[in-house]
Amino acid sequence: MWSDNEFIEPARPLTRLTKQAVVRWQSNVVTVGGGAPVRIQSMTNTDTVNAIETAIQVKELAVAGSEMVRITVNTPEAAAAVPHIRDQLDRMGINVPLVGDFHYNGHRLLTEHPACAEALSKYRINPGNVGKGDKHDRQFSLMVEAAAKYDKAVRIGVNWGSLDQELLTQMMDDNAKLAEPHVPQQIMYRVIISSALESARRAEQLGLRAEQIILSCKMSGVQDLVSVYRALAKRCDYALHLGLTEAGMGTKGTVASTAALALLLQEGIGDTIRVSLTPQPGEARTQEVVVASEILQSLGLRAFNPSVTACPGCGRTTSTTFQELTQQIDDFLRAQMPVWRKQYPGVEKMKVAVMGCIVNGPGESKHADIGISLPGTGEAPAAPVFIDGEKALTLRGDNIAAEFRVVVENYIEKRYGAEAVTAMAAESH
Repeated sequence: MWSDNEFIEPARPLTRLTKQAVVRWQSNVVTVGGGAPVRIQSMTNTDTVNAIETAIQVKELAVAGSEMVRITVNTPEAAAAVPHIRDQLDRMGINVPLVGDFHYNGHRLLTEHPACAEALSKYRINPGNVGKGDKHDRQFSLMVEAAAKYDKAVRIGVNWGSLDQELLTQMMDDNAKLAEPHVPQQIMYRVIISSALESARRAEQLGLRAEQIILSCKMSGVQDLVSVYRALAKRCDYALHLGLTEAGMGTKGTVASTAALALLLQEGIGDTIRVSLTPQPGEARTQEVVVASEILQSLGLRAFNPSVTACPGCGRTTSTTFQELTQQIDDFLRAQMPVWRKQYPGVEKMKVAVMGCIVNGPGESKHADIGISLPGTGEAPAAPVFIDGEKALTLRGDNIAAEFRVVVENYIEKRYGAEAVTAMAAESH
C-alpha cells in the first residue's frame, strides 16, 4: 500500500513574496506584505461626524484584534471630524491606524481638510468612483498627491459593483470585435484587474512608491473572487487586501467569507483581510474581527487566542455539562487575553480540550496542552485531567467546571509565567 520512501507532506499555506507596505500611526507600525503576518482590518458603521461614537467603536474593533480600522469619509463634516476621532483614540491609548474610505469627492476632502489627510494612516481609493474623463485623471491625481505629500499608504480598491464604466465600455467594445468574443464574465474579470493595475502604475508615475500601494479587487461571489485574485497575483507583486464584499449575514456571510479567503490564503495570496459581515440585530460589530482571526488561526497563519477543542456531542453525552464548560472556558480565555498577551507571551498558542465522554476524550486531552474528559452517559462520575500529555488528576463532584478553570489558570501561570521570566533573563544578558 505504501512504498518505503513515501510519506504524506503536511499541508501548509504557501508563501508569496510581495512588496512590503507600511501603515503607521505614531509608534505603531503595521507592516503589510513582504513576509509580514496577514493583517486583520475592519470598518466602522457609525456616522463619522459623531466623533465620540466612532472612536468608541474603533476602540472596540481594535481591542477585538483589528490592526487597521476603516472609517467613512464622505462629507466635509466627516472629514472635519477625523482629527477629533484620532485625538480621542490617542487619549484612550488606542494607536490603531485609521483608514479613510473615499468615494466621489475624496480629492476635495483631502485637499480642503489637511488635518484629516494627516490624521489618517491610509487612504482607500476606488478608481471607479473618482470621476469620468479628464475629471477622473485630475481627481485621482489629487488624492495620490496627498498621499505622497503626507507619506500615507493607499489601497486602490476596485469593487465589482462600482467599476470604471469607461474602461468597461472600451473593453466590451474591443471584445465584440473579436472573431470569438469572450463571455461577459471574463471581460468583467479583466476590467477589474486592469483597473487596479493601471491605477497603481499611474500612482507610481505621480510619485507614490510601490511600497505605499496595496491593491484589492473585491467580488461578492466566492468563485469570482478566487478567479480574480489568482489572476491578479500572477500579474503584480503589490501587497493585496482580501475580502468578499457584501458577504451577507450570520452563517451565510461567515461561511462564504471563510471559503473564499481560506482558498486564497492557502495559496499564499493575501496580505490583509476583512470579513464583511452584515451584523445580525443586536450583534456586536466586532464579530467580523472574531471571524477573521479564526480564519487565520485555523490555517495556522497566526495565533490570537488559545484554541479550545470540543466534541460535538452524541447519544453518549446527554449531559450539557461539557457544552457549558466549553463555553465558559472559551469565554474566559478570550476575556483574559488582552492582559495575558503582555503577561504571558506564547499563551495564545495554548491548546485546551474539553471532551464529553471516554471514546475520544482521553486521546484528545493528551494531544492538548491541558484537557479534560467529562463523564458521558453511564460512565463513572469522574473527569480525568491531562496536562502536557500526562494524566495529572481526576475531578469529581458538582464543582468540576469551577475546579477545572482553576487548573487552567494555574497551568498558564506556571508554564507561561516561567517562560516569560526565562525570556526576560535571556534579554538582560
